[in-house]
Amino acid sequence: MESIKNIFKTGRGPSSSHTMGPIKAAELFKSKNSGANAFRVTLYGSIAATGKGHLTDLALLNTLSPSPAEIVWKPDVFLPFHPNALMFEAIDNQGNAAKSWTVYSIGGGDLAEEDSREIIRHEVYPDTTMEKILAWCNATGKSFWEYVQDYDDADVFDYLNDVWKTMQEAIHEGLEAEGVLPGELHLRRKASEYFTKAKSYTSSLRSRAFIYSYALAVSEQNASGGKIVTAPTCGSSGVLPAVLYHLKTNHEFRDSKIIKSLATAGLIGNIVKNNASIAGADVGCQGEVGVACSMAAAAASQLFGGTINQIEYAAEMGLEHHLGLTCDPVCGLVQVPCIERNAFAAVRALDSCSFANLSDGRHIIHFDKVVRTMAQTGHDLPSLYKETSRGGLAID
Repeated sequence: MESIKNIFKTGRGPSSSHTMGPIKAAELFKSKNSGANAFRVTLYGSIAATGKGHLTDLALLNTLSPSPAEIVWKPDVFLPFHPNALMFEAIDNQGNAAKSWTVYSIGGGDLAEEDSREIIRHEVYPDTTMEKILAWCNATGKSFWEYVQDYDDADVFDYLNDVWKTMQEAIHEGLEAEGVLPGELHLRRKASEYFTKAKSYTSSLRSRAFIYSYALAVSEQNASGGKIVTAPTCGSSGVLPAVLYHLKTNHEFRDSKIIKSLATAGLIGNIVKNNASIAGADVGCQGEVGVACSMAAAAASQLFGGTINQIEYAAEMGLEHHLGLTCDPVCGLVQVPCIERNAFAAVRALDSCSFANLSDGRHIIHFDKVVRTMAQTGHDLPSLYKETSRGGLAID
């Protein structure tokens, strides 16, 4: 299983699969075809259906610049390996395609070629399931973050420290920003007003309103192309920062503790990514916001002193109660219902943490089963509900 660094990528929104992944692919193809007269990129399936709303064309054109490039849209053609397919062509002086490359943006900013895993994959962990990692923890007496410490790169906690700083910056910038988000929905930012109103409330409503405002802040930054951290994707980037920032400001957890909880959250996301998917185009929003909720629930449980079994239980609930969640962005924008979903999932993550930590950690449905179920549920969903904007809430 790969390093958790690949779960937490710093970049600009609005989509890890529709902007970050294509940018990486364009950079690779351009570097190998520097003598091309021009480029042509054909987008297939989900990435074509919602690419304009996700700014895929602009990302590709900017990356391939100064060479001219043509974008071809084929939303009705789904290649069998993955719904997010791109075919790059290098055009010579006679207008012929000298070289071509088909690549898939599989979620979280990662790329794959047909019948392969990621193109660039950094394997560090010997175990790929929660069952095996729990067994390691029980045998060694260590917790999840120590599993990360023992197996991941030596600089992983320095990396997570930078991730945490970027998450907080996104919250601060998002709380200050006002106005309308880009796109035809003309959606106004809400984070600033939610944060202001929260100050006048008391008790649990005040706490909840602040959490909403933090999640909205990051999600709105993502929607406007701001700098965020995938956790595990751009579209779900507001959940984990909102929970952790709330625990820092409201419960006074130190940064050192929060960074350890980030390691646990990354491990949870890694297990799901390895055994299922975190791409909305592949399994729906359960793979994005559902996984983000699971990661945040596990991190919160650890911070509140949860045992390894309680942490696993919190993570299980965070994902289980998002099973079947569709990805149906209105107008193909990462705004409605995406932004509100981040806010609700942040609160649900804390509810999952509380429920698990009140228990003894024993439960019937375990994390690995939920991951398998999520994968099967996602594959059973019609393509209408997997980031094509052709079903569900995206329909007028």
